Amino acid sequence: MDLPHEAELLRIFIGETDKHGRRPLYEAVVDEARKQGLAGATVVRGVMGFGKASRIHSFKLLRLSEDLPIVVEIVDRPERIAAFLPALDHLGVRGLATLEQVRVILYRHGGEPIGRAEG
Repeated sequence: MDLPHEAELLRIFIGETDKHGRRPLYEAVVDEARKQGLAGATVVRGVMGFGKASRIHSFKLLRLSEDLPIVVEIVDRPERIAAFLPALDHLGVRGLATLEQVRVILYRHGGEPIGRAEG
């Protein structure tokens, strides 16, 4: 799959302990994105943050938080991201989701020839 230069970035901010059934929610989101054939997804673990309830979640050496912030990032064509959005409700995502336009400058696998994203 190629990505156009102009794409969208969906960011989903959730907690590390958020679940979909018995599974971590971030795993369920990534699995659903893969099942729907999206270009890719990355999960990033935060070291500190707070959300709507203003409760601080942080990593401290003497006190390990059990609910660190998690960000799931998904980049794809706008129409594919739009088709994925209903899955957030189905998976029970709570937290924050943002959408922004991005410019893709590189999208290739390690074994592919060097080239730029399609125009």
